[in-house]
Amino acid sequence: MTSAMSRDRVHFLFINAGHFLDHLLTLVFATVAALALSREWGMSYAALIPYATPGFIAFGVFALPAGWLADRWSREGMMAVFFIGIGLAAVATSFARTPVEMGLGLFVVGVFAAIYHPVGLALLVERAAKSGTGMLIGINGVWGNLGVASAALITGYFVDHGGWRLAFVLPGLASILIGLAYIAFFRADMLSRSGGRRSKSAGPAAPVPPDLRVLLIRLSAIIFFTTAVSGIVFQSTTFALPKVFEERLTGIAGSATLVGWLAFLVFAIASVAQVVVGRLLDLYGPRNVFLGAAAIQIVFFATMPGLADWAALLVALAFMLGAFGQIPINDYMIGKLARSDMRASIYGVRYIVTFVVLAATLPLIAWIHQGWGFDRLFQVLAAAAGAILVAVWLLPRRLPDPEPAPAVA
Repeated sequence: MTSAMSRDRVHFLFINAGHFLDHLLTLVFATVAALALSREWGMSYAALIPYATPGFIAFGVFALPAGWLADRWSREGMMAVFFIGIGLAAVATSFARTPVEMGLGLFVVGVFAAIYHPVGLALLVERAAKSGTGMLIGINGVWGNLGVASAALITGYFVDHGGWRLAFVLPGLASILIGLAYIAFFRADMLSRSGGRRSKSAGPAAPVPPDLRVLLIRLSAIIFFTTAVSGIVFQSTTFALPKVFEERLTGIAGSATLVGWLAFLVFAIASVAQVVVGRLLDLYGPRNVFLGAAAIQIVFFATMPGLADWAALLVALAFMLGAFGQIPINDYMIGKLARSDMRASIYGVRYIVTFVVLAATLPLIAWIHQGWGFDRLFQVLAAAAGAILVAVWLLPRRLPDPEPAPAVA
């Protein structure tokens, strides 16, 4: 028993490291574009952003096949492919000399990055104690947000010291080494714990009563709607914040390194909200927690236009607490509702919605920034948070018991 618990803790550490690297490597370009390439390649920020779009499309589209393969082959095997594949792709991207080469490299990064969320979350929920799922998802979310924060910090540092290419190379090499260690630790699991074997042992699902089917359809619609709108909020804040800080914090941040540090601090502090939210989910369920997160975003997105320096920094921290705090909620609901043998595939569908929306948001950021500036973007985000609040109001106060029925389909 003790040995199994220790092994699960080691596995949880690897899953968290994967979440950190996944978000770090997909967001290095956001800071590179804002602080380096606009000068080095003589292109505007708005002109550079579209080259990240193929990577985020891949981040979404390939989530479903990644989840499908994990359920039918091996979740542990897919995690090993993730670590080594995204590491090699990041190192290759560092050699980009033109915007087209950069876009191609980011596309390959996105293909491997797509593996993490459906596979890592399925592994996490599978190994979680049923009563503590929210807390584990929250802790895992903190690691992902620290990856978001570190992308700005590490890249800002290398822009000033050694060049932006190192921001791709060094995390890429670290990911490859972690992948090799993961294979060494969990090789036996990759060979024996395949999705197909899980499915065979699960047995056929019981018929779903008509009233439960109606409730599950309603829950699915709410989950995927809020997933899509939350994706707009998440992408807009995490991708654009370094540029927002460069424009708004001129009185307190005069270098790329300081911009990176301030973005890191905001992301890192805000990420703690996920642990709090995870605990609240286990205690009170998703509806009330989700309503609170949406309300925080409405208030502070609406407050942000026109602010600069310390006021802008503090309000940015406040809306990021709400934006990051909402991230674990849909994952929690899917983890509670999905059949275990289909969980990675269903997470794959969820992340197709999320990351296709992320990709579509990049042109929106560029268009709004070029035409009206970031004040208009914050007004759009306040409206998006309002739409989330309305949808969440329709959630039941308690989720139905998912077993043995398939829930989100």
